[in-house]
Amino acid sequence: MRFEGTADYVATEDLMIAVNAAIRLERPLLVKGEPGTGKTELARQVADALGLRLIEWHVKSTTRAQQGLYEYDAVSRLRDSQLGDERVADVCNYIRRGKLWDAFEAPEKVVLLIDEIDKADIEFPNDLLQELDRMEFHVYETGETVAARQRPIVIITSNNEKELPDAFLRRCFFHFIAFPDAETMARIIDVHFPDVKHELVRAALTRFYELRETPGLKKKPSTSEALDWIRLLMADDVDPATLRADAKHAIPPLHGALLKNEQDVHLFERLAFMARRQG
Repeated sequence: MRFEGTADYVATEDLMIAVNAAIRLERPLLVKGEPGTGKTELARQVADALGLRLIEWHVKSTTRAQQGLYEYDAVSRLRDSQLGDERVADVCNYIRRGKLWDAFEAPEKVVLLIDEIDKADIEFPNDLLQELDRMEFHVYETGETVAARQRPIVIITSNNEKELPDAFLRRCFFHFIAFPDAETMARIIDVHFPDVKHELVRAALTRFYELRETPGLKKKPSTSEALDWIRLLMADDVDPATLRADAKHAIPPLHGALLKNEQDVHLFERLAFMARRQG
């Protein structure tokens, strides 16, 4: 069982090595990188390439680790007992399975995605240490132990918004997805837009990387934003010469796909104004 990329996802050699090492070690793969570099999509592509079902757990700021295991709805049980409902006799009627339970109970091997783990409380990763390490957990309300039938391939993503505990990191295989260079980005664009004009791609990528390297930029545009921009340039049939000509004196065309806050827009407006004055 080896991951070697897919026709729809450009995986670098070091990323494929990391995925296969995590599978071999049977440890969670912790993937970090800038937003929009394909961390979440990696799990989907791994599942697709290996022919496995994908179970996705998208973490929010209010998510608790217990929700990934199960939740006991005591309020509903109390209400039903007051109404004389026969369901109250079986506590299992009030237990809702979480994503980890689904992955553990699956009869076949699955890929489990825990997406953006750094959004949750700092204790969230620690609360999952034993469950991810032993691949089992205890249900106190029923007294049963849920153990994984087949050890799932666990992929965990993080945008590096907060540091993760050392004890959690020790149990993971780590990989940082570096922002793709121009050559890799051209390959990614070719996968998504096979009919794009190569001259347009060269001109757009030159402008794109110049924009990313601008000092003072609050939010650098990501891979997904570059793809959106290329799509718009294709739809409007923008002349590549427009992107190359007088680049320092104007904001890029359709810049709303790249610049996502007013500070960065104002920054480029000022730079363009100063360049015109000096010219």
